[in-house]
Amino acid sequence: MSAIAKDAPTLVPRPSGGVTQSVKDSLVVARRNLIRMTRIPEMVIFGLIQPIMFVVLFTYVFGGSISIGGSTDPQLYKEFLMAGIFAQTVTFATAGAGAGIADDMHKGLIDRFRSLPMARGAVLTGRTLADLVQTTLTLVVLAGVALLVGWRTHENIGKVICGFLLLLLLGYAFSWIGALIGLSVRTPEAATSGGLIWLFPLTFISNAFVPVTGMPTFLQHVAEWNPFSATVAGARELFGNTMPGVPESVTGAWPMEHPIIASVIWSVLIIVVFRTLAVRKYRSAAS
Repeated sequence: MSAIAKDAPTLVPRPSGGVTQSVKDSLVVARRNLIRMTRIPEMVIFGLIQPIMFVVLFTYVFGGSISIGGSTDPQLYKEFLMAGIFAQTVTFATAGAGAGIADDMHKGLIDRFRSLPMARGAVLTGRTLADLVQTTLTLVVLAGVALLVGWRTHENIGKVICGFLLLLLLGYAFSWIGALIGLSVRTPEAATSGGLIWLFPLTFISNAFVPVTGMPTFLQHVAEWNPFSATVAGARELFGNTMPGVPESVTGAWPMEHPIIASVIWSVLIIVVFRTLAVRKYRSAAS
């Protein structure tokens, strides 16, 4: 009993302060994670390599083979593709978020945080905010690469920025799924695998890489109600990359008819649900 009492963290009462204190605590944790990223630059570098490879491979390997609106013009496919690549990049950051939290759990760092006078949700919120900053940097670099290979937008700068914000909102929402996964597994390796295994069907059964018109009917329904598809369609609309003769919706699904609104609704819903579950899991997983 004495050994258990000695090793257990002493829980210090959290200061009152409500939302203000919670925000301050979250920013402190976010700063800690950002500093850690700067000290391990290979994390950022490796996070950039994969999406750049996807851009190059899809553009130059598949670009002249996939028909968009009855044409195999590579330029049309570039403009069709990039919103999907951007969305895939922000959602694949889920695996990194889960692995980071699982690593903190594995090293006992979460228990140390629990012993400090800080808001309960601050550890997870700070982690997801730091991941959002890293995802933003990745997206900026990826947009530059996309411009180099020939991607172009056809709307004003305000709408283009809104398109990227829509993508980042989805990425932030999915980071909460990663947080829940990271708290639910025992090792960072398991968190990485668990964070990726469900993302592949989510991203490929969508309108990201090919039009849904060529899919079987039952997959068309799945793709059109996929929150990933709504964000891709919304980003295309804001970038001015919608393709004449290529309808986003075949079945008349509401999310594809109103993709921007649907994307925001999906993202907010995911944040609310998975943040609640992650904070609840945090209380029990770290105790």
